[in-house]
Amino acid sequence: MKRAAILVLLLWAPAASAAGPALLLDAEIPWTEPEASFGGFSGLAVTDDGRSLIAVSDKGTWATGRMERENGRLTGIAMTGHGPLHEISGTPLDGLNVDAEGLDLDPRGRAYVSFEAFHRVRRYDSLDGPAAPVPPHPDFPRLQNNSGLEALTIDAEGTLYAIPERSGKLDRPFPVYRFRNGRWDKDLRLRRDGDFLVVDADFGPDGKLYVLERSFRWLGGFATRIRRFTLGPEGLGDETTLFETRIGEMDNMEGMSVWRDEAGRTRVTLISDDNFFALQRTIIAEFLLAER
Repeated sequence: MKRAAILVLLLWAPAASAAGPALLLDAEIPWTEPEASFGGFSGLAVTDDGRSLIAVSDKGTWATGRMERENGRLTGIAMTGHGPLHEISGTPLDGLNVDAEGLDLDPRGRAYVSFEAFHRVRRYDSLDGPAAPVPPHPDFPRLQNNSGLEALTIDAEGTLYAIPERSGKLDRPFPVYRFRNGRWDKDLRLRRDGDFLVVDADFGPDGKLYVLERSFRWLGGFATRIRRFTLGPEGLGDETTLFETRIGEMDNMEGMSVWRDEAGRTRVTLISDDNFFALQRTIIAEFLLAER
């Protein structure tokens, strides 16, 4: 399918009703670098009003980049830093400890990263420095090996929220682990809808929770969906589907950052995990939120 046709399908994918809010594709560009360890990105944070980004990868590395723009629209990415994430001891991650999935920054600018395989959350005061421990929830060791803490986000008060990729059954909600006042709770649930699985989440400038989900078929590829929720006294409600593609219309989009640009518009930026596979690429896709 030609690129122009793909863009038309993305813009008109059945994401929401015509009267409701929707995400409109504003830019979609590849990000390439010569380093052999570049790629596999699953966590994303956009910073500096859309001028910079941070990403973490399945191979236990981090990368920073400068986001080049024209009239606000993303036109290119230039890497500004790259290196390994480290253990608490200060040694580089290795073995089963490397699979970084979720990323967010707290109000003080410190990076929090969630991991699979050895399911855990770690804090990085500096990306190239040692990790600081975050106490685990008792459920973490029992999460599936390749379906752990895919999504990690932090609200404006500094509370952490971690969501595993799978819920265990098609009709079972996803548990939402919340870390505040030095302990985790599991009071929140995220409604599961079909075979879509959670791959990332982020609190937007509107205070609402945006959830990135993915579906996959061996004969066809990936489908992408973004839902938005309001967090209230009764939990997660006011569910709205903002964007949904058909199978094969986008790559393996795994990281998401929701932010407000200098013009006051809400933007949603996604990054794809290329799995270090020759037929996939690292893609940055950026959307504008249209509140109709």
